[in-house]
Amino acid sequence: MNEETFFLYDDKETTETRFVSFMGRNTRFDLAITKTTRHYGKSLVLNMLGSTYAIIGQDDLEEEGYLEHAFNLTEEDAMELRDFLADVV
Repeated sequence: MNEETFFLYDDKETTETRFVSFMGRNTRFDLAITKTTRHYGKSLVLNMLGSTYAIIGQDDLEEEGYLEHAFNLTEEDAMELRDFLADVV
């Protein structure tokens, strides 16, 4: 290991990951949803098609514009994703 390497943390954790793909009205979602105890129990949601991700909990789903910004979605597409994630995260 390089002497100049300075780790802020280097942890291992067992996680649960769900892979799901669904077609909304206008957009296809290919997601990997990882549940972890890190990030205050929120889930790491990766949109594999758009190469975007966000750390999401129920509070984030209620925040106006959060999904639109994080995943670069229209309001309609974000609503479909929000509806799906509400039962998942």
